Amino acid sequence: MQLFSHDLGIDLGTSNVLIYVDGSGVLIREPSVVAVDKNTGRILQVGSAARNMLGRTPGNLVAMHPLKDGVISDHEMTVKMLQQLFRVAAKTRLFTPKPRVVICVPSGVTEVEERTVINAAIEAGARRVYLIEEPLAAALGANLDISGPNGHMIVDIGGGTTDIAVLTLNGVANSSSIKTAGIAMDDAIVKHVRRRHGVIIGATTAEEVKIQIGCVFPRDEDASMTVKGRDAKSGMPRELTLTSSELFEPLRRPAKVIADEVLSVLEDASPELVSDIAENGITLTGGASQIWGMAQLLQERTGIACAVADDPESCVVYGCGKSLAWINHMTEGPINIARKRLLRK
Repeated sequence: MQLFSHDLGIDLGTSNVLIYVDGSGVLIREPSVVAVDKNTGRILQVGSAARNMLGRTPGNLVAMHPLKDGVISDHEMTVKMLQQLFRVAAKTRLFTPKPRVVICVPSGVTEVEERTVINAAIEAGARRVYLIEEPLAAALGANLDISGPNGHMIVDIGGGTTDIAVLTLNGVANSSSIKTAGIAMDDAIVKHVRRRHGVIIGATTAEEVKIQIGCVFPRDEDASMTVKGRDAKSGMPRELTLTSSELFEPLRRPAKVIADEVLSVLEDASPELVSDIAENGITLTGGASQIWGMAQLLQERTGIACAVADDPESCVVYGCGKSLAWINHMTEGPINIARKRLLRK
């Protein structure tokens, strides 16, 4: 056990929260779900245990995601969730003063949303809070060399947002953040199953279907999966078999939105950076980048080689962990205000 506190790197995602403890690595990897007693306001469970309660709670309990589209939607619940996770992270140490934390935020975040993240972390027990843009953290975690003038492109497809950025000289040259990502794909599956089969399935089931048989590019062999849901007309339980070929079109729509945004970011980049990207390729990170055919789809649309990073779900948190090395040189407070200060100089 370590004697003093360590700085923390936090990937505060819509679907999952990952916490990197300096000197120990990634110690916490939990779904960003909390289960609360509505009568007392007391947190009952956080993470996997709370996720298992989604759609299964009695009237006085509620299981919820306190983050939506990559930003905090329920401040109080986010604070309580972080408090619990900070306690777990602190168990590896004997003496634990308040930690300094680096938290990643989507590149399209507003000043108000940034302040909400900072305030939530401080209320949860952080001593100081530093923000880092998600695509920058993802690039660091994917081991891209962005220190030189050579351009790289990162596409981070998470649960609530997709962050696309062109990176060079340890900074973001141009970027975009859209609210089409993994959860939008889950929603597409739910809508398709209801419209085509008249069966209502939950978001958790839809996510399992996406992971097991979902595809956004034609598969060599058709895969199938049996799911259970509720008949929309009779309300009775019903079982059906879904195939990857029937899910191709519903999933292709959100995937095309992501591909179009990648093209848009490329169009805004300078010709020199685009030529670098054509040489270096596009790197995909984030959990939803693992859906079958995402790299092939982007490669087909852009004409540039695309590859999914090793351990794409953890790239952002590893990037936050790497940024702890220069935490003493980072600027506290919202990124947008720091940018404005630089522009004034």
